[in-house]
Amino acid sequence: MIAGLGGGSAYGQIDQGVKGDYFHTGAGARYLVRAKSPLEIERLRGNLTILKGAGGNITIFASKQGKFLIDAGIRPSKDNIEAALNDIGKSPIKYVVNTHWHWDHTDGSEWMHAAGAKIIAQRKTRKHLTETTHVDDWNWTFNPVPSGARPTIVIDKEKVFSFSGETIRLINFGAGHTDGDLLAYFEEADVLVTGDTFWNGYYPFIDNQDGGGINFAIGWADKIIEMSTDHSIVVPGHGPAGNRADVIAFRDMLVSVRDKVAALKRQGKSLQEVVDSKPTAQFDSKWGGFVIGGELFTKLVYDGL
Repeated sequence: MIAGLGGGSAYGQIDQGVKGDYFHTGAGARYLVRAKSPLEIERLRGNLTILKGAGGNITIFASKQGKFLIDAGIRPSKDNIEAALNDIGKSPIKYVVNTHWHWDHTDGSEWMHAAGAKIIAQRKTRKHLTETTHVDDWNWTFNPVPSGARPTIVIDKEKVFSFSGETIRLINFGAGHTDGDLLAYFEEADVLVTGDTFWNGYYPFIDNQDGGGINFAIGWADKIIEMSTDHSIVVPGHGPAGNRADVIAFRDMLVSVRDKVAALKRQGKSLQEVVDSKPTAQFDSKWGGFVIGGELFTKLVYDGL
């Protein structure tokens, strides 16, 4: 764990009197434990590589000109990330995209900026990173990030980068997992990097408090399916690289659970009654094996309707 975390840390504060929180019993605690182990490296085509095990997935496009990263992982994995980046190539980090504001995707931004990288994010993501932000489902209030971790290149809807022969489109389709998600499409390689708008084989977290919602999440999955082909590689925020069929399976799971929960909610069922009905039962063995189980996912869907 982070030394001195206690009831708070540089990351923020726990809500006292509420059982459990992000960094002691939740997803953050699992990411911190995982950060003590070596990273998994998954090499793709077109000079693209995924680093797994440093919070959310980090995708690297490497060239002699420099490196273009999608997401920054977590600070406790800094040494492992640096070693992996140097193994890929000695060129410097030029750009880092924050696909959304969550800690497991942005905590490495400060040291990457200090190493020379420019930080990119959607406008609403930058706003969250510069404010105190509370998440009820994590029982944690996050502090504003340090000035060096704050994005300086801000996107509203879309921006295109031409970088070492690769065209990189950064796109926001509106609210999704949060209110400020970005998708990166590497056109020549035909690789889509989705951030947490797609979790491959796992139930996703949906940040209802900060502009996300189940219907928005389904809309983003539809957009990814529309953009991709059977040749495309689709890199999730969590899990292994996938393909269009994996995103379709993810979308179909979201729709099925949403429809079941919505029908029960229209009947006037309480959250606990809906959870007790186990609307995710048919999916739990495939999708419930990571940081979000069936009960929490049911709550996230219920609260977002």
